[in-house]
Amino acid sequence: MNQRNDQVWFITGANKGLGSAIAKEALDKGYKVVATARNTEGMEKVLGDSPNLLITKLDITNDEQVQASVKAALDQFGHIDVLVNNAGYGLLGYFEEMSEELIRQQIETNVFGTMKLTRAVLPIMRKQRSGWVIVFSSTSGVKAVEGGSVYSASKFALEGWAEGLNIELKPFGIQTMIVEPGAFRTDFFNEKTSFTFSDIEVADYNQQREIMHHNFVSRDQKQPGNPVKLAKALMKAVNDSNPPLRLLAGKYAVESIEQYLKERRSEVEAWREVSRSTDFD
Repeated sequence: MNQRNDQVWFITGANKGLGSAIAKEALDKGYKVVATARNTEGMEKVLGDSPNLLITKLDITNDEQVQASVKAALDQFGHIDVLVNNAGYGLLGYFEEMSEELIRQQIETNVFGTMKLTRAVLPIMRKQRSGWVIVFSSTSGVKAVEGGSVYSASKFALEGWAEGLNIELKPFGIQTMIVEPGAFRTDFFNEKTSFTFSDIEVADYNQQREIMHHNFVSRDQKQPGNPVKLAKALMKAVNDSNPPLRLLAGKYAVESIEQYLKERRSEVEAWREVSRSTDFD
């Protein structure tokens, strides 16, 4: 992508956590920032007062708010160079203990909401013949963990979509990056403000459920990842001459995904002959 000096960053979920850290870093770099969130209360205190900052209310599942936020960005700054799809949440718990309603809400927000906003921004980037689409996945978008099957389903979906999108958009000078953080010190594990837990109880899961729930909530504000450092790493990657398609974030992310890929490779090798035997002679 041809980098411009007056980059405009459109960031979702910018009222807290990773989104807020990225918005602050972009402003510090002198970029213009459209900071969006479902709840914009108090964002001025968090992000400061700058002529380079526009705050808009945005629920990414709401068509009207998507169109209004994109229009406001264009009216204020004239273009959008980097779309940071950060908004989303985690639905945690065992699959059998989740209602279909909760599952649909998870996919609606994390997947269809992200797609909805991206669809609204892409015509602008195609006209510019430049742009970045940043998609926040997770290590759970590469490997699943206990209690995260449906959350992983949403992140796996985003990974496949974003990888394909990267191929489709290259002729227009638009690049895609998938960010795969490990555990970062946000409120992700705060059940009151962020993650949603399963809403059905199946007796067979009683013991495991209690242990798993405790494991999740006990990690709140103890995660090793630093959002400020992730924001700096993202800026470095986006402005690099050879940026990655996937950017792992955090020591745990690197180590766990390395091990996962090693195990995947071993399984491919172990079953190579059986796998190869399924073609016509």
